[in-house]
Amino acid sequence: MRAYYYDNLPEDQRLPHEYVPSRVVSEETLKKLGISYWQIPVEGHESKVDAVARERGYKNRDLINVSKAGMGDIYETKLKSFFEEHMHEDEEIRYILAGSGYFDVRESPSDEWIRIGVEPGDLLVIPAGIYHRFTVDTTDFIKALRLFQDEPKWIPYNRSNETDRNVHRVEYLRTIGVSA
Repeated sequence: MRAYYYDNLPEDQRLPHEYVPSRVVSEETLKKLGISYWQIPVEGHESKVDAVARERGYKNRDLINVSKAGMGDIYETKLKSFFEEHMHEDEEIRYILAGSGYFDVRESPSDEWIRIGVEPGDLLVIPAGIYHRFTVDTTDFIKALRLFQDEPKWIPYNRSNETDRNVHRVEYLRTIGVSA
């Protein structure tokens, strides 16, 4: 995993979008935003991912293959929807099995984008209530294990005045010490 501030240039979302010189973001800064991270080698990952799942109460899981081959005709539409700024009322947990991509998260209170590059072996937990988005990189492929605390669900709430007042958003901001 590698994290840095996103440059906001109007180029292809799949490009790195890294300032020159880079503005690297530390794991400590990510932790202050409620983001958790583990590096677990893919070979033999099952027991270690299972241990994290037990510790955090994740009961369900599935696989997602974000690629043209895996999604067919809906690939470009899905990729655009994943890249819309949104939040969830549940944590977003991804363990990367193959390929690579980017999770962008909004830093609060600065409202800057932080780009988190993920690749095989990265396990990332994005807290409920944080604004974020996702895209593959220029390889156009990522395969990830998705973990869920309850039944598998993925309900995005696009950023709006209404989501700014969502109880999960307000609780997230309170947790990181920022007033809504």
